[in-house]
Amino acid sequence: MNDCLFFGDNRNPYLILNEPEKIIKPIQFKFENENENENQIKQISTSFLSTVFLFKNGKAIEYFQQKPQKNEIKKPEQIPIKKIKKIQLNGSFATILTKEGNAFIRKTLLNPKNPNEFINISSQIKKKKDRIIENIVCAKNSVYLLTSNHNVYGIGSNDFGQLGFDSKKLKKTEKPILMMKNVSKIFSGNFSYCVFLLNSNQELFVCGYNGYGQFGLGKSIIQRQVEKLTKIKNIPKGKIIDIKCAHDHSIMLIENQNQNQNPKRKLYSCGWSQYNGLGKNKDTYEFTEIKSSLFGNDDILEISVGIYHTLILTSKGKLIVFGGNLYGQLGIEGIYYQLIPIQIEFPELRFNEDISNYHISCGGFSSFIYYSPPSFSNLEEDLIKLFRRKEFCDISFKTKNGEIIKAHKLILKYRLNQNQNQNQIEKLKEIISKKSIKESNQIFEMIYSNRIINPKLYSEIKEIINLNEKIEETMKRIYLNENEKDFIIERKEKQYKFPKLILIMRSELYRGMFLSVTNDTSNKVTDYSELSNKSFQIFEYWIYSNQIKNEIQITQQIINEIKIGIDYFQLNQTNPNLFDLLIKNLIIKIKIKIKIKIKIKIKIKIKIKLKLKLKLKLKLKFKIKIKIKIKTFLFVLNFN
Repeated sequence: MNDCLFFGDNRNPYLILNEPEKIIKPIQFKFENENENENQIKQISTSFLSTVFLFKNGKAIEYFQQKPQKNEIKKPEQIPIKKIKKIQLNGSFATILTKEGNAFIRKTLLNPKNPNEFINISSQIKKKKDRIIENIVCAKNSVYLLTSNHNVYGIGSNDFGQLGFDSKKLKKTEKPILMMKNVSKIFSGNFSYCVFLLNSNQELFVCGYNGYGQFGLGKSIIQRQVEKLTKIKNIPKGKIIDIKCAHDHSIMLIENQNQNQNPKRKLYSCGWSQYNGLGKNKDTYEFTEIKSSLFGNDDILEISVGIYHTLILTSKGKLIVFGGNLYGQLGIEGIYYQLIPIQIEFPELRFNEDISNYHISCGGFSSFIYYSPPSFSNLEEDLIKLFRRKEFCDISFKTKNGEIIKAHKLILKYRLNQNQNQNQIEKLKEIISKKSIKESNQIFEMIYSNRIINPKLYSEIKEIINLNEKIEETMKRIYLNENEKDFIIERKEKQYKFPKLILIMRSELYRGMFLSVTNDTSNKVTDYSELSNKSFQIFEYWIYSNQIKNEIQITQQIINEIKIGIDYFQLNQTNPNLFDLLIKNLIIKIKIKIKIKIKIKIKIKIKIKLKLKLKLKLKLKFKIKIKIKIKTFLFVLNFN
């Protein structure tokens, strides 16, 4: 289950067919392709034309505006770029940042013959050192790129001076243009016409449309266009964490540097209050605090804005909303505009998850709540999944309210500190007996995943948990302990032994790498004889480490055998992909061989030329010609 809830305007785009145009109570969003429902969402970006869901595996699916009344139904499509780190939609652009630091833009005006083609816009930056992109943000019809050298480039519309240039001289640019140097953060919004740039000295600059005073420059500077990057003087004290830009207001999240003060984070806003996206009853032209008793001592984890509405998520699980509610985007009924912040019921998607694993995202007139925990390694993910699958547990713990939690002796044996003076299992039972079911689940997930999910709970278990050891090291200890191996895979020449629980963890949760493991009662399998020992060693090492043994030379024959092995092992192609690693390893070896051959040819040619030179010593004219040829040849070699 993707654990994503949707509410608000269901027309632009029409996301959930056979549902009302206005959805007030959050409902489960299900992807058309059932396989996508198993992926974890990393980010959601919405424009009036489409909505994109970016998954943690780097894949993105785009849902388009639908018109079911006119029988115009367009199916979702996968974005044709791999390893996506971030994606942003706005009026006429779709902008993508890849994990390699490349930025791609899709825009009809850039390529009218093929409007769905993505163009690598970072490669068009003149300064080559600025072609690695760290972050992207979008305003409406404009895109901003922050490079690894902390320079900012703009592209697109400059109608309101949102690129920092005179709009009469520059209406738009289809190539990146340098806006500012020494920038640490960039902020904008899909429905705004401006950009905020924060430099390394925590000085904030802004340009673009300021017709509602949303820049915080003061009442004396309320003008339609601020075409030159202008410094904002009256910034609230503290560290700027985030700035969200709506259509006619801006919201700033500030973190207080005084560690003794609670809450550490506060919200400030400025701009037009007609639809009350400010969280106040009046217009403000400088950033002033949004005050509400609802915040209490809660820290603010996230903020998100649409055109006129705002969602806030706090550290204690409060979902606070205000602003426009014409389409139910605040999740409340019977109110078009909410004047002051109010709290709505937070729909907890998973009973045992920390609130920081939830995220919020606003479209123009819509809202999303989705579950997205921190990224673990594949082995950590498998251990977490193993803990949540209770079929193979063999030890029980009781919480303070009498609920039973089950776990695995083998995993606890290696994940808890080996202290001879005290039985760590009994110590863990004592701790669990004083905790709620939610706290107990968090404790076990910290033990299984090697992550500090709840710092307060971790301080209580840090003496017994083996958190300093990586999961890979734990798996290696299990791998080396022959006494733990109770499952045999019998082959013609050799027997391979595995702990049955590890096979279940790496097979059931990878959709059956060893399909017969869960059904076989004799703890012995004999039907893998077609694979060579080398191929089988690759599988064996992969199960424990997610890596390939360095000493095994990958050949095409082994890769072909692994393909056959898929029928036996039913290996799920998740990241890191075993075949990708094998083929990559094979390609690297081939490249090395080619390089060696080239070097040998070069040496032979050089020797031949030298011999010719010695033979023709007495012929001066010919000797000069030979020298020129040698120099030319050497120049070509150096050039290549």
